[in-house]
Amino acid sequence: MPELFLELLCEEIPARMQVRAAGDLKKMVTDRLVDEGLVYEAARAFVTPRRLTLVVDGVPARQPDSREERKGPRVGAPDKAIDGFLRGTGLSSVEEAEVRKDEKKGDFYVAVIEKKGRVAEEVIAEIVPAVIRDFPWPKSMRWGAASSAPGTEWSPENAKGSSSLRWVRPLESILCTFGPATEDPVVLDFEIDGIEAGNETRGHRFMAADTVHVRRFEDYEQKLRAAKVMIDPEERKDVILHGARDLALANGLELIEDDALLAEVAGLVEWPVPLMGGFDESFLDIPPEVIRSTIKANQKCFVLNNAKTGKLANAFILTANLEAMDGGKEIVAGNERVIRARLSDAKFFWETDKKTPLEHRLPKLNEIVFHAKLGSVHDKAHAIARLAMDLADAIPGAEVKSCEQAALLAKADLVTEMVGEFPELQGLMGAYYARNDGLSDDIAEAIRLHYAPLGPKDDVPKTPTAAVAALADKFYNLVGFFGIDERPTGSGDPYALRRAALGIIRIVLENGLRLSLKEWFETTVRYYGAIGENALEHWTDAYDVNEALLSFFIERLKVHLRNEGKRHDLIDAVFALEGQDDLLLIVRRVEALAGFLDSDDGANLLTGYRRAANILRAEEKKDGVAYEGVPDPVFFKLPQETALFEAIGKADGAVKSALRDEDFEAAMFAMSKLRGPLDAFFEHVTVNDDNPIVRRNRLCVLNRIREDTIKVADFSRIEG
Repeated sequence: MPELFLELLCEEIPARMQVRAAGDLKKMVTDRLVDEGLVYEAARAFVTPRRLTLVVDGVPARQPDSREERKGPRVGAPDKAIDGFLRGTGLSSVEEAEVRKDEKKGDFYVAVIEKKGRVAEEVIAEIVPAVIRDFPWPKSMRWGAASSAPGTEWSPENAKGSSSLRWVRPLESILCTFGPATEDPVVLDFEIDGIEAGNETRGHRFMAADTVHVRRFEDYEQKLRAAKVMIDPEERKDVILHGARDLALANGLELIEDDALLAEVAGLVEWPVPLMGGFDESFLDIPPEVIRSTIKANQKCFVLNNAKTGKLANAFILTANLEAMDGGKEIVAGNERVIRARLSDAKFFWETDKKTPLEHRLPKLNEIVFHAKLGSVHDKAHAIARLAMDLADAIPGAEVKSCEQAALLAKADLVTEMVGEFPELQGLMGAYYARNDGLSDDIAEAIRLHYAPLGPKDDVPKTPTAAVAALADKFYNLVGFFGIDERPTGSGDPYALRRAALGIIRIVLENGLRLSLKEWFETTVRYYGAIGENALEHWTDAYDVNEALLSFFIERLKVHLRNEGKRHDLIDAVFALEGQDDLLLIVRRVEALAGFLDSDDGANLLTGYRRAANILRAEEKKDGVAYEGVPDPVFFKLPQETALFEAIGKADGAVKSALRDEDFEAAMFAMSKLRGPLDAFFEHVTVNDDNPIVRRNRLCVLNRIREDTIKVADFSRIEG
């Protein structure tokens, strides 16, 4: 079957847009082919900095013929109805319609519309221009002289370009062919704002810029490789990675691999050539993270470690986009000059910053607005310091003075020269400056980690001081933004509050901390109130804030536990109990409940509970009363009633004792003892006895089951 081949050549596509663009091109074209009845076999998309390429295999040569029947009005209907039927079906007269019989409703007209399928070339020639015009670039531009104002010197007559077409960068050519492998493909006949589809492209901009004639994808790939273009980004990544590793190994160094940087660099070159450069060893006095950020952010280069010491080496690997005549010496020299200048700036910042202690930088935080409705970062620093002092009393091993100092100084590096240049190093540079000021490693680490964890794979702060600083920062953010009603929505979370909540959850659970969420929400609100008289001017009702935050945490905890394979309905069953805001206890309850329900006793007890709850629900609705009274053994007629009643009494005492000791497994085990008596009760006892007193007594027994289970979890919320 024929192959559709398409290439869109343009000026450089930003690396961050390339992967999505290739996916969009593939989806948009193939979706429209299918909509037109041209069901294909396979499709592949490729992208380089200058071109989007798509090959679709197994496209039918023509659309299938179609036959459609449209029911019309009854015979003898008013003229307006018949005229509308003719217009809608394209018939010239009613005689062209068939008459069908219907014994109940009478005869009616039917239009039989038969449509011959068009050849694929015609359909594709309509699809591709539409895709190009509708392409969803995150950012695009109008380009060419024709986009200038008519009649000006910048808009000569017959100027190429477009006043309507928007593309990421100026579109230079369109290559589009279609045909089977055994024949010469045809060039599809269409044009977009003066750019006609053809069978030509160009090779590498510097090494092989001549025109390349192409028949189909197979020779396109071969000819472009000869013209120094690798169209597959995965191949370019592989060349860069292995070339960089080999260069490092040959020089006794180790490559510090970076997947994000690798993907970005592969999006900057069409013919990758890894080269090694170096910088003065004296720059290694700068913190290694600064060197890595400088070289990565400014030059898109990889850094290296000394294989013997494991420390950063004064070398880097760049990726050139050509094979230079001099072996890349000038390219390396140019990169070295830029990196030397950047590292000189970084060294100046480092030396300058060390002269001013973090504590002396605190007043400058008044110049940074945390949020217009929540005060300055200076306000925040003092508030989280007070909050940290309170948290230190609640967290084992935390020392109040260290926690206060770490939280107070955690934001001070925001006004340093280094963080001003490299914002991604905030926290980390604070730790370096804290050690330079003579502060303890414990405080320095707390400053470094107070933003952590930033992602699901990041480690959480483990030391008490670091955990306190991180919790204080996150509680302050969550309470403040919920307080002014800046809450996450389905479409956005600009203040990363979901991440903050998940961070608190992970810190609490992985450190085994016992904290009441509501208590710390309320404590944090008090410190906002202490900032100044107008600090709570824009605040919503504090109770609403607490309840909204607790619900928010419930949803985040569900996400966290679901990612760990735990059931969200069990979280609901535990949260339904009153006063559940201790994350560690909630998770312990959930784990104990999950283990209980996985056992035969637990599963059967759940079945028995549901049967009891359904009977109670139905009878209470019918009678209009709640059967919450205490059962009277005097009215028991069968031994199974007595056995269940006594078993409930024993389980009740054991459950209460276990819950006091926070031994949820023991509480579940005590509940499991009800399984046998409950099974026997339902097997031998008729709840709806003819005697109303006996009936009521038996319903009250079932209510005891409902009341006892709710002490452990709300079984009504458990699915399955």
